[in-house]
Amino acid sequence: MSPVSDTEHYVLRLYVTGSTKRSTLAIETVRDICDTYLKNRHDFQVVDLYQNPEAAAREQIVTVPTLIRHQPGPLRRVIGDLSDRTRVLSTLGVRAANE
Repeated sequence: MSPVSDTEHYVLRLYVTGSTKRSTLAIETVRDICDTYLKNRHDFQVVDLYQNPEAAAREQIVTVPTLIRHQPGPLRRVIGDLSDRTRVLSTLGVRAANE
């Protein structure tokens, strides 16, 4: 998969369940990635499936956390542990500063 353009606008949605340690870490990780690599070119939304359970069915979420890149297309998903920043960046198609 080749990374998308450095000027593309990203629409990211992170699905979590409540205020668990895992959810909090996932939110912090994605916010840091957005601040570091996608400054001023992203929309990031956190969806708590406890508060919005119908979103799980609509987006076919079976494991949390799940991060979905809706834009730029095609849709990409990062499922489960988001602590491997290299894997997350690669799946999202985001170039690290040294690439």
